[in-house]
Amino acid sequence: MASFSYRPCGDFRTTYRDDSPLFDTRATRWAMVLFLGALYLLVGLPLMLPALADAPVLGWFADSYNLSLGIQFCYYGIAALGLNILVGYTGQISLGHAAFFGVGAFSSAWLNNTVGLPVILAIPMAGVMTAGVGLLFGAPAARIKGLYLAIATLAAQFIIEDLFVRLDWFTGGSAGSTANAVELFGIAFDNDQKYFLFALSVAIVLFVLASNLMRTRDGRAFIAVRDHYLSAEVMGINLTKYRVMSFGIAAFYAGIGGALYAHYLMYVSAEAFTILLSIQFLGMIIIGGLGSVKGAMLGTIFMVLLPEVMAGGVSLVTTTSWGNQAFLVNGLAFLREMAIGAAIILFLIFEPDGLAHRWRLIRAYWSLYPFSH
Repeated sequence: MASFSYRPCGDFRTTYRDDSPLFDTRATRWAMVLFLGALYLLVGLPLMLPALADAPVLGWFADSYNLSLGIQFCYYGIAALGLNILVGYTGQISLGHAAFFGVGAFSSAWLNNTVGLPVILAIPMAGVMTAGVGLLFGAPAARIKGLYLAIATLAAQFIIEDLFVRLDWFTGGSAGSTANAVELFGIAFDNDQKYFLFALSVAIVLFVLASNLMRTRDGRAFIAVRDHYLSAEVMGINLTKYRVMSFGIAAFYAGIGGALYAHYLMYVSAEAFTILLSIQFLGMIIIGGLGSVKGAMLGTIFMVLLPEVMAGGVSLVTTTSWGNQAFLVNGLAFLREMAIGAAIILFLIFEPDGLAHRWRLIRAYWSLYPFSH
């Protein structure tokens, strides 16, 4: 008698772990591993073999300007991911994320300069200190939501900004504070190439942790609170616990990002952490896609590159000899300042789900091609 083997068809995911994998397919996972491995190799080779720094491809990766943009992707992306956990996954709102970013920057510098903690330990401890501040200012989230919570976080932004100037012993006051270079096993990360590799490593760890968090019971509770808090409460989810917890986690990520920012610039000033930076963080997660770990990085890349593209347009016009050149230059400089707000509005109208959703559609198109309809 012939034997038959049956293979199940359809979607038979029986666990939350299977339903929310870190990578959709094995090919995607290996593509990401190869991409990151190639990135480490292309940036690291000129460090090990300085003669290769002038090579056509390696020279591009060794360029200080390009590496500076990459470092910005890392520390802003970490902070934006924290805000996305709060806003995108838990449904809370914060207009004071830049203040937490600043707390992390000043905390790491203070722990290293005053307490004497090594920078490599000061960075995670700065994240913990910032999480404590986030829990303190996130406490109102247990009682209020919506517009009222937005006003409360806006008040937190201005309170912390004022403290940055007044707490001379902690921040250096209006003069700011210096921050030392990162050192690990006797290696000082004191140039763009080394610091990019360090910042990229920290970003990878935190993004993987955030992805795994969303697969846990707590991550599913965050999403339940966002989707329908009454139903979540009926199911036994403690709304107060998870709302306040999301503020603490968001502040922790902002603190780590701020610490990386401080030790890259090696100087921290209160003027850098204004409400405008908080709005930029909101723009990053809106453009990238709310409730998406990948979207936090995509939105960050877009927001960091946008002013650079606009600056390139301004410099291009300055090299021309058009009749009313001064007017054009001033106009484009003004447009550069408007670009962030215009990008947020356009994405809200034409792509409300962000770049992460558009990326999923592109992948689906080619995976089904030529039957992409």
